[in-house]
Amino acid sequence: MPELQAACDVFIAVAWLAAATAWVVLARGVKAAVRHESRGSRWLHLVPLGLAAVLLIGGDLTGAWLAAPVVPRAAWMAPAGAALTAAGLLFAGWARLVLGGNWSGTVTVKRGHELVRCGPYGLARHPIYTGLLTALLGTALAIDKWRALAALAIVTLSFLRKLRTEEAFMQAEFGADYEAYRRQVPALVPWPRRAGVR
Repeated sequence: MPELQAACDVFIAVAWLAAATAWVVLARGVKAAVRHESRGSRWLHLVPLGLAAVLLIGGDLTGAWLAAPVVPRAAWMAPAGAALTAAGLLFAGWARLVLGGNWSGTVTVKRGHELVRCGPYGLARHPIYTGLLTALLGTALAIDKWRALAALAIVTLSFLRKLRTEEAFMQAEFGADYEAYRRQVPALVPWPRRAGVR
C-alpha cells in the first residue's frame, strides 16, 4: 500500500503541474480586457488560494490536527483520488479550451467577449471551477488529511465569491441573454441543459 500511495501522490503532483503549465501557455492567446475586477476583489480570491496551496503542499508542517487523517486509510482511496483528480483537471481543461480567448485568471470582460454556452458550458455555467473543485476533492481524498479538506473548503468558498462577481459582470455585459442562460444551466453541478439553451 505505501508504494501505491507514493505512485498516486506522484501522479497527482504531475497532473497538477501539467495542468498549470498548460494554462500558462494557453494564457498567451487571450483577448484584451476592457473591464477588470478591482485589485481588492482580486486579492480576496488570490490570498485564500495561496493559503490553500500552503495547506496542500506544506505537508505535515501545518500542525498536528491538520496533519491527522480524516478517516481510517483504505487501499482504494489513493487510486480513486488520483482518478478523480485527473477527471476534474480534464473537465476544467476542456472548459478552458472551449472558452478560448474569453478566458482570464481574474474577473474581466474582454474586447469582443462572447457568451459561451456550448460544450461544458451547456452543463454548468462555471465548468472550470467544477473541474478544479472535483480535482481538488480527488487530491483531498488521496491525501486523507484535515489540511487537504481545509484547502478544499477554502477554495470552494473563494470560488463561490468569485463566481458571484463573474455573474455580475456577465449580467451587465449580456443582460437578458445571460439571465436566460442562468435560468437554464446550473452554476457548478453539471447537468444537461434545459429547453431553450442554444
